[in-house]
Amino acid sequence: NRDCPKCGAWEKARWLAELEVKLLPIPYFHVVFTTDHHINRLARVNPRQIYNLLFRTAAKTLKTYGRKYPGGELGFTMVLHTWGQTMNEHIHVHCIVTGGALQQTKEGPRWKSCRKGFLFPVKKLSRDFREEFCEGLKRLYRGGRALATGKDLVELQEVDLDKLVTQMRSKRWEVFIKPAPDEPRILCGYLGQYTQRSAISNYRIVGFADGKVSFTYYDNRDGGAKKVMTLDALEFMRRFLQHVLPSGFHRIRHYGLHHSSKRRVLAEIRGQLGLKAELPAVKVLQLHEWIETVTGEDPRECPFCGKGRMFPYAEFGPVSSFKGKVLSWLGVPALGQVMG
Repeated sequence: NRDCPKCGAWEKARWLAELEVKLLPIPYFHVVFTTDHHINRLARVNPRQIYNLLFRTAAKTLKTYGRKYPGGELGFTMVLHTWGQTMNEHIHVHCIVTGGALQQTKEGPRWKSCRKGFLFPVKKLSRDFREEFCEGLKRLYRGGRALATGKDLVELQEVDLDKLVTQMRSKRWEVFIKPAPDEPRILCGYLGQYTQRSAISNYRIVGFADGKVSFTYYDNRDGGAKKVMTLDALEFMRRFLQHVLPSGFHRIRHYGLHHSSKRRVLAEIRGQLGLKAELPAVKVLQLHEWIETVTGEDPRECPFCGKGRMFPYAEFGPVSSFKGKVLSWLGVPALGQVMG
């Protein structure tokens, strides 16, 4: 499950291996687009439409500013987060953005880098993002595409859209822009923490007793001090489950030069930067290799002699429910698992 903090670790490692191949030897920027908290109520009853609106608006803003400032096509990858440190609603997207763009000139495509440490004017970008999001929200709801059913529809009908948009426009939205570390893989690693899991990781949970769950968090209002919060188990589950995405929804999206259709363009840029034009092959990370890097132990090692190596030998398919129960009682895998 992609929301499980355990299951996604292997998928995260594979995702990072694929993304790192696309990275160029150029500066990158970390950009964060955050919605106003007034949108949270609408996101609860129709998350798919609101999250898609955030993706569209942020992507359109970046593309527009890419054409205006570096003067060409950017490459960027976006990852949706919907939570804050205490698992309350905090809807935003993290982006890793190329510090430059591919310009179309009379002589052909040419790579142009941004000024050192500068991507876009952040105040103007923030205002334009706010206006584009508010206009997009009005189009969405007046077009009827964001309507829900049942009690959710009743809740939506209670929303005064014009008043909501006025409230959002009256506030200052701040887009976060910061040069990425000299090694872009560090930023990729940070984003990778949240690509295959949601809201909270196991190591932050420090206690569970008497129907209450305790977990650590960093309080940004207190200088980032590390604190412990205790919630009733049901409230803890409510906070966690509100961040489970709709079925089939893509949390990670690639745009511009990072899109899979741009491999030839990336090869041309690499050539202009003095690299081999062909993209490096994605390293096929074997599961046993990854486990060994995490644990320091080879999972194939024989637990009895400590010298031999275990390899998959044969497979068998599902068996009847009765036989399955018997085999399960005997401790024998019976659901098509690999026997070695």
